[in-house]
Amino acid sequence: MSTPSTAAPPAIAVRIEGLRVDFERAGESLRALDGLDLEVREREFLAIVGPSGCGKSTLLNVLAGTLRPTAGTVLVDGAPVVGINRSLGYVTQDDNLLPWRTLLGNIELPLELRGRPSAERRRRALELIRRVELERFESHYPYELSGGMRQRANIIRALIYDPTLIVMDEPFGSLDAFTRGKMQKLVLDLWESARKTVMFITHDLAEAIVLADRIVVMSRRPGHVKAIVDVPIARPRDTFGVKTTDEFQRSFNEVWELLAEEVID
Repeated sequence: MSTPSTAAPPAIAVRIEGLRVDFERAGESLRALDGLDLEVREREFLAIVGPSGCGKSTLLNVLAGTLRPTAGTVLVDGAPVVGINRSLGYVTQDDNLLPWRTLLGNIELPLELRGRPSAERRRRALELIRRVELERFESHYPYELSGGMRQRANIIRALIYDPTLIVMDEPFGSLDAFTRGKMQKLVLDLWESARKTVMFITHDLAEAIVLADRIVVMSRRPGHVKAIVDVPIARPRDTFGVKTTDEFQRSFNEVWELLAEEVID
């Protein structure tokens, strides 16, 4: 007689219920999100895709606490988001490195703002710089670094204070295809070692499948969750070779069919 499974269900890192966000523009109301419900599992890699203007970035800004929702409940690690969410690391498409600070100075900045001792800041920053193979560039300024190097710095700057949740808004959108592939591998390597919860926005369906455990497909504006697709590809993944597999192609077709209904009239 088989023994029933006693495995506990995965913990929920993010719980969103009935989220609505309205913007006022020139006396008119624009609804960006409406009735959005979503649960993000602890330590999962969740990709979010959807048509332009459907509220993907708006969702991340609500989680970051830089935008107050019109209605709904937003919980991160069981606590409501009130004001700036300091348990969250935010990686944007633009690296936003301060041009007057060196690479090392930029990476140390979040810990500096938190009042951490200089020795701790430097130790942690140098550890992450080595991890992403930017050693020997510690004293370089942003204008002396390539786009891929700046984005590596952007990512580890968001990791340095050990956030529980990392949100990434099309972080590789401006990179060439080869650099983008290298950055995808870097992000997966960092995620595999740290196992943080990641929410990753992209317009690239292939990128979503390569990286994610699940893919959220959003509707056109006002955005809500149309479907969630599990990615049935084993980990660890070869970010370059995985695209040749049958599982990849089936996942691509499934997500594209869902998304096409929202972008093609």
